[in-house]
Amino acid sequence: MTEPAREPADGGTAPAPLNVTALFAEAASKSGLMWVQPPGDRAWPFWHAWADETVYAVSGPGEQSLPWLPEAVHLILRSKDTGGRLLTVQATAQEIGPDDEGWAAATEALRAGRLNATEDAVERWARECTVRAFRPFGTPVEGPGSYPTTSGAAPPPPSEATTATWRPWHWRGRPRRRRGNRLPDDG
Repeated sequence: MTEPAREPADGGTAPAPLNVTALFAEAASKSGLMWVQPPGDRAWPFWHAWADETVYAVSGPGEQSLPWLPEAVHLILRSKDTGGRLLTVQATAQEIGPDDEGWAAATEALRAGRLNATEDAVERWARECTVRAFRPFGTPVEGPGSYPTTSGAAPPPPSEATTATWRPWHWRGRPRRRRGNRLPDDG
C-alpha cells in the first residue's frame, strides 16, 4: 500500500513517498470510529477494534447497525486531530463465525475496546451478532495530496424521528422577556 513517488513538475527533488500502510495503521489505532461504504450506498459509521493489521467490527441486536456488506468495500478513516477525512482505502469484508480460526483474536480485540462490555458479550455475539474483519488492500482511493474538490456531503438517511411539530414543555410557559433581549409589551 505504499504510494509511488511522483516526479515534481519543476524538476526539483521529489518528496518522500507516502507510506499509506503506516498512515492507515496510525489512523485506525488512534480513532475508534470509521465509515464503511458499500458500492452504491451511503457511508455507514461504525466503532471498531484494530489488531493484527485488521479492522474488526461487530453489529447486530444490542450493537451498532451495519448493512449487508459485499466482499469489496471502501473504508473511510478520519483524522484524530481534526476529525476530517484522512484516508479512503479499498478493503475486503469478511464475516467471522465462532468456528473460524480468527474468532478468538477478533472477539478479544473487540471486547478489549468495549469499555462497557458485559461478561457474556462474546457468547451473545456468537449467538445473535455478526463479527466482521476488514483488511485494506491496494492503493488508496483518497489520501493526502489526492482529495476531491467536492464536499462529500450526503443527505441524512431516512428516519421516522422528527421534531418538526414538537415544542418542549417549559415550567410556567415560555418567558415573555429574556435577559438581554427586550420584547415589546402587549399591554
